[in-house]
Amino acid sequence: MTTANTIVLVVDDKPAIAELLKFSLHEDEWVWHSVPSLAQAWDFIGRERPELLLQESMLRHGSGMRLLARLRGERRLRECPVILLAAECADGERAQLAALPAPATEFIPQPLPAEAIDARLLRSGRLVLDPLSCSVRVGNHKVEVRHAEYRLLRFLLCHPGQVFSRAQLLEQLWEAHDTLDQRTVDVHVLRLRKALGRAKSLIKTVRGAGYMLAAN
Repeated sequence: MTTANTIVLVVDDKPAIAELLKFSLHEDEWVWHSVPSLAQAWDFIGRERPELLLQESMLRHGSGMRLLARLRGERRLRECPVILLAAECADGERAQLAALPAPATEFIPQPLPAEAIDARLLRSGRLVLDPLSCSVRVGNHKVEVRHAEYRLLRFLLCHPGQVFSRAQLLEQLWEAHDTLDQRTVDVHVLRLRKALGRAKSLIKTVRGAGYMLAAN
């Protein structure tokens, strides 16, 4: 991704864990922020728009599930990648997680293992999107995409094989969707296809319906 301001929010009431996450997942283009409570996390999210959220599932003053449910209930935030960190996951929490709308969110044990990071990758054939580093690859080649095209690709990869109209994509991905022409979507799809090169055929046009990402 070309932006130099990828905002990552860590929600953990143990400062040492927050620092360990920053060290373990260090990326030069990431701007790290950490808060110790749900209230402070929501206050931050109200002022900023994080592109990745790493949060402890159980804080001293409440469950991280409350924050996740609130995020998934907000249209402008529901596509934000979230990683819940926990020593263990109770069956009841897994049921809560499965009931939430939008992209699936998984519990990952601490410390964060390499295989857990790999499991977060979104793939379609040779096309790979990594929500942790906000990067896109086609095969072994890194692809540079703009912020809007990255969000569009991430959304389509989260819903492979599903057709979305231009109006639906505007509503899901653009806050001022009521004031935008639906042809805005066409422009971003064109840019995304150009950036993907050999993988551009994965973005399908469904005549009279909209766009979709080809399912594997």
